[in-house]
Amino acid sequence: MTLGMSDKSTMLNRRELLRTGTLGIGSLALSHLLTKEVQANGLHHTPRAKNVIFLHMVGGPSQMDTFDPKAELDKWDGKSLPEEVTRGQKLSFIKPDAKAIKSPYKFAPRGDSGIVMSELFPHLATVADELTMIRSMRTNEINHGSAELFFHTGHGRLGRPTFGAWTSYGLGTDNENLPSYVVLKDQPPNAGPAAWSSGFLPSKHQGVQFRTGDRPLFYLDNPDGVSTARRGDVIDTLGQLNSLAFDRYQDPEIKTRIAQYELAYEMQTSVPELADFKSESEHILKLYGLRSDGQGGDFAKNCLLARRLVERGVRFVQVFNKGWDHHQNIYGALPHAARKVDQPCAGLIKDLSQRGLLKDTLVIWGGEFGRTPMVQENNAGTGAKTPPGRDHHKECFSIWMAGGGTKKGITYGSSDEFGFGITENPVHVHDWHATCLHLLGIDHEQLTYKHQGRDFRLTDVHGHVVHDILA
Repeated sequence: MTLGMSDKSTMLNRRELLRTGTLGIGSLALSHLLTKEVQANGLHHTPRAKNVIFLHMVGGPSQMDTFDPKAELDKWDGKSLPEEVTRGQKLSFIKPDAKAIKSPYKFAPRGDSGIVMSELFPHLATVADELTMIRSMRTNEINHGSAELFFHTGHGRLGRPTFGAWTSYGLGTDNENLPSYVVLKDQPPNAGPAAWSSGFLPSKHQGVQFRTGDRPLFYLDNPDGVSTARRGDVIDTLGQLNSLAFDRYQDPEIKTRIAQYELAYEMQTSVPELADFKSESEHILKLYGLRSDGQGGDFAKNCLLARRLVERGVRFVQVFNKGWDHHQNIYGALPHAARKVDQPCAGLIKDLSQRGLLKDTLVIWGGEFGRTPMVQENNAGTGAKTPPGRDHHKECFSIWMAGGGTKKGITYGSSDEFGFGITENPVHVHDWHATCLHLLGIDHEQLTYKHQGRDFRLTDVHGHVVHDILA
């Protein structure tokens, strides 16, 4: 039997596709309903958060210039740190006896909570009492690509699912016309698409890239001369063909293909409305640092789009912001990087809070690692003298979180007098992943997927929930 648009008798009616069990098995609506029912009932405990907005600062922000002040560096500026501090530590482009460099920025307590932060973040200071500041993060990887992978997948090599993919797999979706996992970026990170990959999980859990602007996705418009109803007929026919293929080959990726076609059809209506900022008041646009016409920096637009996405039930939104890899000229480049994100981050938190969404949305800000307290003065490729910068550092860095069941207005963990090592309450990336999953109602040891003969999980065989930061 030949199926085609000209043969109406062989086309599967759209409503019939959703109603019948065999040919409708892969349809997005049915898939989502089943996923909600099965996975929501499978929560390991009551969740504190339903959604995640993960703001990843690609390159590694300098902790001692942003959120972890080190007055002792003023005394050691231009001198090598004590040998016992740096002995045995792995560095990328400098030697252990490289000279310390102080921070030129003023720090002060912010809000009623007294969280100390740099003058580089005046807007974020206004929401200090919403933040959970962690100054004792550490990771395993020292270079960007592998460290980004580790931060997102818990593993420094290609092939593992990301935090967002695991969240989609564990919780399913909370909407029927948008993906469960969306990626927004100004430029791609060093790890590329692996930073939002589904790895060995079914590919429907992979992050879907949206572009900045009023057309986040290509090919949503109908071709000339093709109506929406006719395009729906094509989707139904493709669903029928793919269902026949699934019956024959039993390949689960065929179900994903059916769901993707169906989702694309639904997004023809949902995405243009989502990206239209005309419905936002001027007050809200200004909150993010956008102009009254909705134009402004890409990061600001992505933060507003992230709020609109979680408001519509998108489970996980990943926002990448490049420009934090300051091997040279850090004090020329860092203020610019901070200005780009300061007001949008504060605006996002205020906007979520005033809409009652912050309590259910976990907001995360951080890079893949930190920077050294010692100066990098030479270009890694040529050895030529450069304006001062800071090298990669994996043993100690800072991130912050807000909402989603985290404690408000606290600083957790501490580093030594130079910001080089952790002295109290270390939080490994595996611990942080375990804690984020816990906030979402998931026991990180029970969220597993069998692959190549063994059960895998986001935290591998590691990780402990950091209960002290939970509200």
